Amino acid sequence: MMKKKAIIISIKSYTLSSNEKLLFKKNPWGVILFKRNIKNLSQIKSLISSIKKITKNPYFPILIDEEGRTVTRLSNILKHEFSQMDLGRLYISNPEVAVNLYKNYINNLTSILKKIGININTVPVLDVLRKNTSKVIGARSFSYNSQVVKTLGDVCVKQYNLNKIATVIKHIPGHGCATVDSHFKLPKVVLALNNLNKIDFVPFKSNKSLFAMTAHILYSKIDNENVATFSKKIISKIIRKKFRFKGILISDDISMKSLKYDLVTNAKKSLLAGCNIILYCAGNYRDSLKLLKNVPNIDKFTTKKTSEFYKFLR
Repeated sequence: MMKKKAIIISIKSYTLSSNEKLLFKKNPWGVILFKRNIKNLSQIKSLISSIKKITKNPYFPILIDEEGRTVTRLSNILKHEFSQMDLGRLYISNPEVAVNLYKNYINNLTSILKKIGININTVPVLDVLRKNTSKVIGARSFSYNSQVVKTLGDVCVKQYNLNKIATVIKHIPGHGCATVDSHFKLPKVVLALNNLNKIDFVPFKSNKSLFAMTAHILYSKIDNENVATFSKKIISKIIRKKFRFKGILISDDISMKSLKYDLVTNAKKSLLAGCNIILYCAGNYRDSLKLLKNVPNIDKFTTKKTSEFYKFLR
């Protein structure tokens, strides 16, 4: 496998500019698409096929956040009937109906994602809702009940895996307890470890997802110095050891306001702490170029896991 840079980049619009074509020649690990990149079905298919052509890789990782009614990037193409929270509520009143509905929904959505050429969806949101917290998660979460979140999260990952589209569990180790939105400010969580362990951590344990995404949150009772994305302690002791997460760990977007350094420092700190790949969502060409120059190649572990991901897609 050609050496890949440990970064998922993003692009500005509906087609690749000549500069952006050069970015893909510098071997980023993958690309994430947003609403700004999706006009209609034929346009998005042609954008993705041009990316796969430039990278000479039919399995090049193409990510999207297609969570449901609350967060959707494909709204120009499809309509979601419900959010994760709607499913969670249905599950509490009628588990069997909820699980069957969810599986059918995933079967339909994955067949559309495949037609488009997307191979990773950054779902499920495994954050457990808590009272008096930030609205950023809201209906993106399945429930206030950690067991419901765990059950539906496991159903989601299993069904996506059956359909050969990879998932990204998020926001590990749990964003539901945050009182502010990490897109704009740094959330500080003061809950004790045993409290987090009983609630927020439950859905992430032993999940079979190939990928996970970190939370830009400071859990002061575990690591008072570093947000989870920058925390060796949280990544090695909790995500890897306690949750037994064996896949590729992706940082949340390093251009979010909760991280206080410049992009290159944010990238380096994430990788140093144990993230395998960094995510950059702002789509700025100059910043992407700078990051591609400064971010190392993926390590042995990530290379092995990437090969496994390509095999999984076959």
